[in-house]
Amino acid sequence: MGNRYATAPSASPRLAGELYPVSLKLAEYLTYFATQFDTVEVDSTFYRMPSESTVLRWYAKTPPGFIFAAKFPQATTHDKVLVDCDAEVRGFLAAMDSLGEKLGPLLLQFPWFPDTVFFWLDDFLSRLLPFLDKLPKGYRFAVEIRNKTWLVPKLADALPKRGVVLALIDQSWMPRPAEWFERFDPITSDFTYIRWLGDRKGIERLTKAWDKTILDCREPLQEWVKVCDQAVRRGVIIYGHANNHYAGHGPATVRLFEELGQERESAV
Repeated sequence: MGNRYATAPSASPRLAGELYPVSLKLAEYLTYFATQFDTVEVDSTFYRMPSESTVLRWYAKTPPGFIFAAKFPQATTHDKVLVDCDAEVRGFLAAMDSLGEKLGPLLLQFPWFPDTVFFWLDDFLSRLLPFLDKLPKGYRFAVEIRNKTWLVPKLADALPKRGVVLALIDQSWMPRPAEWFERFDPITSDFTYIRWLGDRKGIERLTKAWDKTILDCREPLQEWVKVCDQAVRRGVIIYGHANNHYAGHGPATVRLFEELGQERESAV
């Protein structure tokens, strides 16, 4: 089962001493990270367009087989909300192309939209689907939706035709893992994308250190292991990334998920 997983925590520099050796230089973090995990979700691309030279450095600092997932710039998903952003999309994809075979899923992370922006799912789909139709082939794209009332079969049915997956997120107001499958089949391609995000405001009332697990996430991760096991049996590759806000320490969350997966394998 494990060879169909690519899991990793947030690669935040705040994990110095917890993930990275204290003596390690910041420029060496990515190389070290790639010795511990087989993928990374790049958050910096959400805030600014990466240069080709930057992406080439990422490639050079990581071993063969390492996979980069990355977020589309917020100019596309938040500022322009998919309108008049063809130039930004072309620039982003051109930069990410420098990763070659190390390029993994590219995430369109949308915010929660009030009904003053999109009154219902149909309004959002009328914007999203023409955008997806224009995306070039040969990439792996994922769409993250934070309006839980939009998680209906109509959404899931629209994505496979376009080779796009629905990102599965574990967040405070979103459905539990099994609930996704009760509503519809959220696996819409030969891969899926999971993000363990947690309750950012809630956990920040308890800590901002991110140096240890402070929330017991064993039970919810067991739910995810069960769901993932079923997906893997269907030949699906799973990309999973854990935020420090999920339980207090992203690396520990990923290690626990892997441990629980191994326990399930042994029990079968």
